[in-house]
Amino acid sequence: MLALRLEKELEERIARVAAARGSNKSTVVREAVIRYLEDQEDSVLAQRARKTRGKARTIAEVRKALGLDR
Repeated sequence: MLALRLEKELEERIARVAAARGSNKSTVVREAVIRYLEDQEDSVLAQRARKTRGKARTIAEVRKALGLDR
């Protein structure tokens, strides 16, 4: 469980979104946090991919590394 304090304006915005969706504030915040974390994780993966640029492998090399070529 996590408790946090939000500015009144932000809490009101969350409440409006929840009401428009027929949901509750906890669900709106939970889903927003999940989306944010997924975006951050994707960003980390993209940064790693950029760092390994130039180390691309052919499909044949990947298949061989995975033991799929028989």
